[in-house]
Amino acid sequence: MGFSCEKNDQLPSSCLKGKLVLKGICMNYVIELVEGNIDPSLIEKQWINPMTKAEYKNVFALGSICDFPENIAEGQEFYFSLTARKETTTCVQCQAYSPVPNKKLFIKTCNTN
Repeated sequence: MGFSCEKNDQLPSSCLKGKLVLKGICMNYVIELVEGNIDPSLIEKQWINPMTKAEYKNVFALGSICDFPENIAEGQEFYFSLTARKETTTCVQCQAYSPVPNKKLFIKTCNTN
């Protein structure tokens, strides 16, 4: 089941709108900022995937891999807020490489119900 937002839904003002633009192997995910204000130094204004040569704008790598919902599909938009970096990892992470931007953010999806 995906995330949806109806007119009556009230999201916290800290929520931003993102899009999962690249769902790479081993949670190497790339997220595009679609809507909202964020410090531009925290995201890549432009990033080119070295393997596919595809160009992305206003993107970042997912840092919070243990907390990201599995049901968000590549190409799907969702709402999120920035969170503090967690030093301890509570999930298994494989080490296979898939290219992502250098800038990484830790996020939490916003409840839109």
